[in-house]
Amino acid sequence: MKKEDFLREPVEHIGAKSFDATSIIEAMKKMSFSARDTARAAEILEQMINDKDCTIILCIAGSTSAAGCMRIYSDMVRHKMADVVVASGATIVDMDFFEGLGFRHYKGSPYVDDRKLRELYIDRIYDTYIDEEQLQVCDNTIKEMADKLERRAYSSRAFIREMGRYLSDTNRGREALVRIAYEEDVPIFCPSFSDSSAGFGLVKHQYENKASHVVIDSVRDFRELTEIKMRSKSSGLFMIGGGVPKNFAQDTVVCAEVLGKPVDMHKYAVQITVADVRDGACSGSTLKEATSWGKVDVGREQMVYAEAASVLPLIISYVYHKKDWQERAKQCWSRIFD
Repeated sequence: MKKEDFLREPVEHIGAKSFDATSIIEAMKKMSFSARDTARAAEILEQMINDKDCTIILCIAGSTSAAGCMRIYSDMVRHKMADVVVASGATIVDMDFFEGLGFRHYKGSPYVDDRKLRELYIDRIYDTYIDEEQLQVCDNTIKEMADKLERRAYSSRAFIREMGRYLSDTNRGREALVRIAYEEDVPIFCPSFSDSSAGFGLVKHQYENKASHVVIDSVRDFRELTEIKMRSKSSGLFMIGGGVPKNFAQDTVVCAEVLGKPVDMHKYAVQITVADVRDGACSGSTLKEATSWGKVDVGREQMVYAEAASVLPLIISYVYHKKDWQERAKQCWSRIFD
């Protein structure tokens, strides 16, 4: 088999407007188990949207963007369901920016011969394929961007804003999260930014410019996100997966206290995850456990134990079609750093 035999059928992204999940979520409210948890998660996100004082922080870990949820996240930003994004580097660069450049992810199989994929320079994400040669184009695009920037330290937010500007200026990636966030003044933070194609591109940039180069300042990331938390009257977390994005966003409450400017715990929280809590996993803690750390308040929190691509489209479609976001003011948090 040749490379093109594997890269035949692109993954198609579902969006908030693809269908109306209002009736199914309303029905799930009367059910039990994960169905009722999913419906309550939708209700809590709706509460965040109707709370005029709430800053909604969308946290994304895992590979849901490659799996077909990329447009869901773009719709959340475009339709005022997310004011800040905290994500893994792979989500923002290898998946979103990558497709913004015109490349695609492809439907595959987890039962393929991975040695054959390696020979053809095809990378596998469970049952999804991505062209490694195209990923290297993404790496080099990041490198070329860095070469043109002023040689200094940037937060990941500031660098990602330049990525969004690049797509906007070249009129590419009209549905890319980084471009929409740039145009809507929604900041994106990647505390693990180098763990992605950006890392390879920036290493090459620094290797060729050892004396003077662009640096990503992760401490500035933490300070900037904490500053948003301190300026917010209240906040809510909508988290896909866990890991660094989840902990990074939650820890802003603790950081504000360390700075001598105590703030309220996150008022609302939803986490969609398949992690098990019995071995101390679940990316650090359940939402109730996070209360003991002073991070998340109880009462308006919901854990949903499900593979996110199976329930996330239902939740966001429901909230979109409820249309309460239409009355919500844009927060434009990126502007405080101009």
